[in-house]
Amino acid sequence: MIIKRVKNLSGEINIPGDKSISHRSVMLGSLAKGDTIVHGFLQGADCLSSISCFRAMGIDIENENDKVIIHGRGLHGLKKPDSVLDVGNSGTTIRLMSGILAAQGFDVEVDGDASIRKRPMGRIMTPLSLMGADIKSKNDNGCAPLLISGRNLKGIHYDSPVASAQVKSGVLFAGLYAEDETSVTEPYVSRNHTELMLKDFGADIITSGKTVTVKPAEELYARRIDVPGDISSAAYFIAAGLITEGSEIKIKNVGINPTRDGMIEVCRMMGADMDVDEIDNGSAEPVADITVRTSSLKGCVIGGELIPRLIDEIPAIAIMACFADGQTVIKDAAELKVKETNRIDTIVNNLKAMGADIEATEDGMIINGGRALHGAVIDSKLDHRIAMSFAIAGLNADGETEIVGSECVDISFPDFFEKLRKMW
Repeated sequence: MIIKRVKNLSGEINIPGDKSISHRSVMLGSLAKGDTIVHGFLQGADCLSSISCFRAMGIDIENENDKVIIHGRGLHGLKKPDSVLDVGNSGTTIRLMSGILAAQGFDVEVDGDASIRKRPMGRIMTPLSLMGADIKSKNDNGCAPLLISGRNLKGIHYDSPVASAQVKSGVLFAGLYAEDETSVTEPYVSRNHTELMLKDFGADIITSGKTVTVKPAEELYARRIDVPGDISSAAYFIAAGLITEGSEIKIKNVGINPTRDGMIEVCRMMGADMDVDEIDNGSAEPVADITVRTSSLKGCVIGGELIPRLIDEIPAIAIMACFADGQTVIKDAAELKVKETNRIDTIVNNLKAMGADIEATEDGMIINGGRALHGAVIDSKLDHRIAMSFAIAGLNADGETEIVGSECVDISFPDFFEKLRKMW
């Protein structure tokens, strides 16, 4: 994809459904009794991997584009798949599904693409093993492929060393099948979509501070799910509207769950001209229309408990920081090293190629804003968030910016470039 500087951006946009909620709707809908109807489902490659895996285990799932109907078979209704479960590029699918598979009455192998085979699975294997699960790395390197043999599980209290919704969710899903209650305590509270959805499906789950406790479940019950727009996808258009001259963009129906709204907080810290108009939709997941306008941004320090609330938005925030006045420090974000790529190195190297004043640190980066960017060849490393963030940078850089591997946006935002073009 070739990107050139634009004069301004304007318009309204509806972004794709929330990726995290879409994944969980497939999993919980499959384990529930009855038909779960999902509106606004994200038709990205990662979420389609979740559908594929549960279909392979005997779940009838109708995908009618914006509406997905999951004909659940109950907590014990999954069947042994005929072959390896392929999660593609989806870390959410493999880590959350591992908690479910650990308690089934069959053996299974779970694998994915080359990127998944490099991502750490020990973080979910450790707590599941403490629960009595038989889960192994086939190549004995702490990565996929995983070999999982269903076992009777016991409840545990797990102090997670990382604030990870994937780890927390995998343990909570396993806890549905355990002999007694299971709890997870995190260093910071990670996104809580699993907790909200488990409660909505009838699970006995309690949150107290940084600890979540779930009791064994006899049954879950099908629900209607309305998926809000994904704030991680909204982040690119928020950034674009703030840094592109003469711009005003309205992003509609965005999920602003307080465990996910760190992007909004950072924008305000940086002095963004932004309106967040909340919509009363009767859901446990708060939703708002977000309007952003060209702004004189200033640098800030981003770290601590804020990081789990914006970990996926950091590539877009780094682009914003290049156009801010002063220094932006991103710290406590070592988790970026084990995403689809090492996002610290990928962000820093690509922004340096565009002329930014940026340096990597052990757990983040330091960006001195105000230096003009120029076009460059950007290696996305097939990381969808890198590709979309550098498209926004390219709109505000001199010359041409070529994004290599731009097709990877299909993972979370298949029509990203089409929607972006309509803005100029």
